[in-house]
Amino acid sequence: MKRRIAVITSSRADYSHLYWPLRELASHPAVDLKLIVLGPHLSPEFGFTFREIENAGFAIDAKIECLLSSDSDVGMAKTIGLAALSLADCLGQMRPDLLLLTADRFEMLAPAAVATALRIPMAHIEGGEISEGAIDNAIRNALTKLSHLHFTSTPLAQARVIAMGEESWRVHCAGAPSLDHLRRSPLLSRAQLEARLHLQLEPPTLLIAYHPPTLAHNPAREADALFSALASLPFQLLFCYPNADAGSRQLIHRASTFIEERGSGRVFVNLDPILYWSLLGCVDLLVGNSSSGIMEAASFALPVVDVGIRQRGRERGANVLTASDAASIQESIATALTPGFRQSIHGMSNPYGDGHASERIVEALVTVPLGEDLLIKKAP
Repeated sequence: MKRRIAVITSSRADYSHLYWPLRELASHPAVDLKLIVLGPHLSPEFGFTFREIENAGFAIDAKIECLLSSDSDVGMAKTIGLAALSLADCLGQMRPDLLLLTADRFEMLAPAAVATALRIPMAHIEGGEISEGAIDNAIRNALTKLSHLHFTSTPLAQARVIAMGEESWRVHCAGAPSLDHLRRSPLLSRAQLEARLHLQLEPPTLLIAYHPPTLAHNPAREADALFSALASLPFQLLFCYPNADAGSRQLIHRASTFIEERGSGRVFVNLDPILYWSLLGCVDLLVGNSSSGIMEAASFALPVVDVGIRQRGRERGANVLTASDAASIQESIATALTPGFRQSIHGMSNPYGDGHASERIVEALVTVPLGEDLLIKKAP
């Protein structure tokens, strides 16, 4: 019989990481793939991104409505509760042999809690990493301890997961599956990208990907510093929508108002993975606090200015400069745009893997023995 493997995706961010594992699972003769979509994917505000999943040819087995139209931490907490209620019925009926989760989004606490109650073993991608300035850090660690099989992005992350008490046979260093896009997906040329986005990527063009720092005592202070630093720059600025966290609507409003008053630039509600990775290969600099600046940008040797505390503690390549206040952000942008800095990172390697993560993940998912040996974790 085929092994039934359910995969959860809640947003464009984790879907871009799951795309190639999903492709491998969907085509594997020993796998009965079940795809569950929830949260921002089903929101018109965030671009109805479930349509991208369907357009890619994946069958969605369940759509879980749970995202509140809110901009508060209470809304986030209630979203987790709503997701858990619906997922209890969904997973209770589906009863997969394995449930695959990724990363650190707050919505993932719901399927993890439900699967624990239903005795469904879980596999988790990208545990063992650190991002001190966001609740993502605690969520990632919680998902790690609730899971039974682990796929880390780096050897250091693998060592951290084992140090948390996980048996070494459960922990695989696979690399970040988002990098598989850069090896396997047909990225767009500059001309194709300009045609799709209806703009000219005149240098220097800066891509701004900034999300709410959910553990910051005063999140507005970081955003004030970022927008203050950007205000005096004579460059082309392209903003991406933030994640659906508390404070995201305020950031959307600020970015839209900023571009409107500036009279140039763009704000993108949703960029599919191919467009986004292609853009990383064509812009001159990425500014913000997105994990893509830490993980994927290195594969393009793209300079990055990482702003604030959200990604503090995360492994990073030589392409990443760190800044906090407006002056240091401006200084780091100026440094990153110098020919000398770009030359210094030319040919760099990416610490997050080689673009073959999906094969390693799927091989482990289809071969790990099921039953009590997987479900019952031994104490260290």
